Amino acid sequence: MVMKMGLVPQILIGVALGALLGFFFPALAQNLGLLGRLFVGMLKAVAPLLVMILVMSAIANKHESGSDGRKTFVTILLYLIGTILAAVTALILSQIFPQTIALSVVAEGNPPVQVTAVLTDVLFKLIDNPVNALITGNFLGCLAWAILLGISFRNAPASFKLHLQTFADAMTDIVQLVIRLAPIGIFGLVCFTVATIGLDALAGYASLAMLLVAAMLIVALVMNPLIVFLLTRRNPYPIVFQCLRESGVTAFFTRSSAANIPVNLSLAKRLGISEELYTVTIPIGATVNMAGAAITITVLTLAAANTLGVEVSMGSALVLCIISALAACGASGVPSGSLLLVPLACSLFGISYEVSMQVVAIGFIISVIQDSAETALNSSTDVVYTYAVDQMAD
Repeated sequence: MVMKMGLVPQILIGVALGALLGFFFPALAQNLGLLGRLFVGMLKAVAPLLVMILVMSAIANKHESGSDGRKTFVTILLYLIGTILAAVTALILSQIFPQTIALSVVAEGNPPVQVTAVLTDVLFKLIDNPVNALITGNFLGCLAWAILLGISFRNAPASFKLHLQTFADAMTDIVQLVIRLAPIGIFGLVCFTVATIGLDALAGYASLAMLLVAAMLIVALVMNPLIVFLLTRRNPYPIVFQCLRESGVTAFFTRSSAANIPVNLSLAKRLGISEELYTVTIPIGATVNMAGAAITITVLTLAAANTLGVEVSMGSALVLCIISALAACGASGVPSGSLLLVPLACSLFGISYEVSMQVVAIGFIISVIQDSAETALNSSTDVVYTYAVDQMAD
């Protein structure tokens, strides 16, 4: 009977069973966490090659038309605008509900301390060796090589391009098989999370976590629908809810935008979005469409400023939104990738590296909620914006 249900009901059953098992049998649940790690590992293994092949095939087989190229540009521009607007949303909520935090812990990591460090890292990822890009999961490098090879293959014989499309279809079939394992994988992830984290660690920072989640919900349920309506002139909520349900749920538990790329590609195909559009914009979105990350960076930075009594002027607050958006675009597509970019924004207010790293550590404490909600917003928005541009009214 369960097998006859749709994928989302199966995932919800996995979540419920995982939570119960993690709460009542934590020792067993920690061992079952292996199922979750295997699922995320499979997604991460297939995603880089899938992105490279699909983008390469889409460009090589692209028909002579400027519409998809224009829509790709509009989608990427929308990603950037949405990320900045998300930072502004976080700024407004932080002003209405100011947060302070207890700075008494020490964090580990090596975050960048200058904007140039982020941009330099992005440039070097773009020129990475293609084999190394596939091995390390460098999606910027995979995209760069896929675009260059796809353009070159446009002059290849038709038989070669047909084989390339066949290869892309085969990769898509493999992804479908992996996605079918999502209920089992998410069951394992929930088991491990509930058994190891519990709720006690979150109680002390509940207010901060609630503000982060509230900002993300406003973006997901108010800002994104408004953008979709302005582009399509249709009721936006059916597509917004579908993307949250089918992309956001898996992203919430995998906590990795990169790992959720195959899920989004599959969803975009079922929504009837132009393949030439979504095979390019979905992978790019996993790197630069980071509304949730911009919210996290903005809220935590302002909480640190409030704690230290640093006065935040309107001008510096607006600069913070832009810095947060740029830093978010440089965030890694892995769990808690945005947290290590908080010191970058903190430096804008003269907050020391040592203090900002304590803020990062607090972020890791609430990351079981913050990072899950952040990734769900980031990943579902990739499909929402791509659909909106594909269906936008002329």
